[in-house]
Amino acid sequence: MRSHPARLTFVAVALIAIGAAAFFLIQSEKQILQRRTRLRAFDLQAREAAGVLADVRAAQQAYVAAGQGVAYWMPKVASLIDEAARSVDSLRASADSAPARESLLQAGATVTEFGNVDRRARDYLKSEQQLMAGDVVFTEGGETAAQAGRLIEAARIGEHQALDESEAGRRRRQAYALGGAAAVSVIVMVLLAFIVPEREGPTAASLGETPVADGELMLRESPLRRADPAGHVPRQSVPALKAAAELCTELGRVSDLEDLRKLLVRAAGALDASGLIIWIGSPTGADLRPVLAHGYSPQTLARMPAVPRSADNAAAAAYRTSALQIVLSRPGASSGAVVAPLLSPEGCIGALTAEINDRGETSDAVQAFAEIFAAQLASVLASSSVPAANAGQGQLAI
Repeated sequence: MRSHPARLTFVAVALIAIGAAAFFLIQSEKQILQRRTRLRAFDLQAREAAGVLADVRAAQQAYVAAGQGVAYWMPKVASLIDEAARSVDSLRASADSAPARESLLQAGATVTEFGNVDRRARDYLKSEQQLMAGDVVFTEGGETAAQAGRLIEAARIGEHQALDESEAGRRRRQAYALGGAAAVSVIVMVLLAFIVPEREGPTAASLGETPVADGELMLRESPLRRADPAGHVPRQSVPALKAAAELCTELGRVSDLEDLRKLLVRAAGALDASGLIIWIGSPTGADLRPVLAHGYSPQTLARMPAVPRSADNAAAAAYRTSALQIVLSRPGASSGAVVAPLLSPEGCIGALTAEINDRGETSDAVQAFAEIFAAQLASVLASSSVPAANAGQGQLAI
């Protein structure tokens, strides 16, 4: 048996998609780590600058304190003012966000103003006007230093907010990359399932198979589904695969509940299903609730009870295990069911149940189509307000 060229192509596509997503995730995590490291250094510098401002304020008040030598404190204050100005300039150079840089620009101007206040206090001391010097020190000097400290703290908070917003954006893009890679992988697996392995000469004849020419893609067909008296699109045909691709494309454009209802009708036709139900897990994950359906009356949907996560049925099992569940039709009945889990980056958020006509639940194509539709549906529901669903009324917020 030789490898079909199409198989190699599809596997290569899947590996490229997974590799690209992994590379993007690694680079994003590195960038987040670097940003956090810079923020820690910024916090340390901000605390040091605030400490210098507190020191310069206390040193200036020593001008008018009893028993303190002005000749010692004046050079000390001048040195601390220069240090505060350098600290603020260094902070502004290392700030990543525009609001933080603006706050630090104002802080630098405030430190300069503090230097002007200090010179006025010195002039009063030189002219032996102690009261005027004390008034300048404790009013203008104290308020100016406090204002500079508040501006530095505002810059620090601005940097934290900018980091939170940047990290949230990167996390969203990581989720999109993972979802895209997962979608490509699912599609590739479905295509691989439809490809018949290429065999050589007598081996194919001895097994009763038809040889396949190089590059030709064949779909597996169940003898029970060769004829379709109801007139639906054949499940094992190339048009069925095209219908799946078109339906997934339309799902990506869903903007309201009515669009989703129309797509459920199309999905039911492609699956030859008499009914479809979308079940969504409760916020606590304790049970499933029906939120939207096709093929059931609103009264029937409203009477459907919540299904506990631990319940012994296919919907609960799919929700618990995040795996496809098949319910075979019973003797004398013509319909079975397929239940596909709705998987998001956060885990399983619900299940899609389909009641399949004419014992079609065993068809690989039907099962694959259900998984494809559920995967794309999950990405739509995960980005909408799913917990706002009202199971009693069959409503879903999009």
